[in-house]
Formats: sequence, C-alpha cells, structure tokens
Amino acid sequence: MALNKFALSLGFFFLATNLALCQTILTGKVVSVSDGDTFTILISGNQQVKVRLHGVDCPEKNQDFGTKAKDFTSANIFAKSIKVQSKGKDRYGRTIGVAMLPNGSTLNENLLKAGFAWHYKQYDKSEKYALLEQQARIAKKGLWSHPKPQEPWEFRRSGRRKSSGKTTPASSSSKNKSQVTNVGKQSSVCGAATKTSGKPCQRKVEGGGRCWQHSQGA
Repeated sequence: MALNKFALSLGFFFLATNLALCQTILTGKVVSVSDGDTFTILISGNQQVKVRLHGVDCPEKNQDFGTKAKDFTSANIFAKSIKVQSKGKDRYGRTIGVAMLPNGSTLNENLLKAGFAWHYKQYDKSEKYALLEQQARIAKKGLWSHPKPQEPWEFRRSGRRKSSGKTTPASSSSKNKSQVTNVGKQSSVCGAATKTSGKPCQRKVEGGGRCWQHSQGA
C-alpha cells in the first residue's frame, strides 16, 4: 500500500515537472512585430526570442486585414514589457506562446475579440477561443466584415501550389528558330554540269545552291 502511494506521488511529481517545463514564463520587452501573430521579445541576457502566438492565426501581411492585424498587435505590445507563457517550439524554432499583457488580458484573446484572427483549431481545442471567434463573426468585427474572408492557412497553401506549378514552356518562335536552323544546316551536292565531262558536280554544299567553283560561272 505504501509502495503504491509512493509511486503515485512520484508520478504526480514528474507530471508537474513536465508541465512546468512545457509552460515556461518568458519576461521581456517586445522589440519587433512581424505580423499579427508573430513578434520578437528581448529577454534577460540580451537574448531575442521570436514568438508565434498559440491557438490563433492572423491574416498574412499581403491578405485583407493583414496590415490591420499587425497594427493591432503593435498597439498592444510593441516596446512594452510583457510575459509570454511558452508552450514549446514549432518546426521553425519559434516559441509558441500566450502573450500576457500588463492589464491582465492576453493578446491571443484580444485578437479574437477584435476580429483580427481565426481560432487555429488544428493546433488548439479551446472552447473559449472558439466562442470568442464566433462572437466576433456574429458582430462582423474586423475581418468578419468582409463577405468572404479567406483563412490564412488556405492562403498559404494556395501560394505554395502556385509556386510549385510554375513552368516555362518553350515559345513557338524559339521552336521555329530551331527548325529553321536545322533546315539551314542540311547538306546537298552542287549538281551543276561540269565543262570537261558534262556530268553533274558532286561537291557538297551547305544549304543548297552551287559550290564555290560553279557559283563563279566555272
């Protein structure tokens, strides 16, 4: 019985430790904003950490409302000291996190409330985030005022398809030039009657016509 309690306590200890490691709190000043959901924070040791907001996806910079989403994020955090609850790293090495503001709110939720982000359901199952997005949709806030807003992940996917599908077919003019060149290089014989024997000249000439001798009237 005592052994079971010890094993259970040990299990809880490791679980708590893992959770603490996965959700490290970073504190620092925001030194740059890339777009609505990505920014860089300067932490102790003069170390810069790029942060990608967890659970939300803002329009890309060259999408509708992309600039407005970036401006909203800048107004909330740029040049300010904030805390970031880290949830690990993505495949690009960016820290995935929740940006906690001095007033007690989070940038993640504020973006959803203002209608400048989608709930990124592929990576987050928060019912609260889903509700905030739905409320912004109903109120037609931000990007939801657009009749048909395109999800940023679909926008990125379509961009990749266009990039991979680019081809450079040979033009008809270049094909014709190649054909003309090949024809011009075909060889033949002179065929002019020689004065001595009267037989056709067998000298080879390029591109038809007469050989050098018979072209001069020989």
